Amino acid sequence: VQLVESGGGLVQAGGSLRLSCAASGNPFSINSMGWYRQAPGKQRELVALITSGGSTNYADSVKGRFTISRGNAKDTVDLQMNTLKPEDTAVYYCKLAITFGLTIRSYWGQGTQVTVSS
Repeated sequence: VQLVESGGGLVQAGGSLRLSCAASGNPFSINSMGWYRQAPGKQRELVALITSGGSTNYADSVKGRFTISRGNAKDTVDLQMNTLKPEDTAVYYCKLAITFGLTIRSYWGQGTQVTVSS
């Protein structure tokens, strides 16, 4: 399974970006898909998560501004980011969790840079 992210870039504060992530390899038994981010000198943190059942979870810092959704294909996930702030600047990573029997295996994308200028 490989994840390919797209949509990062440079935007002014208050602007919008849309990130997309596509999983190759026809993964089955998807448990969840999500977006994480890591700013320089900080730990990687959860941004948003969507389960196979459609439940979503967001970091408090992005609630009301970011929306996660599954794409038209079952193995894609998008992150719509509105009202971006300079503190949203980070490398954003897509994560796919797949259920294998009693275990969950995680896969990560290579990351895409999001830079928000003030």
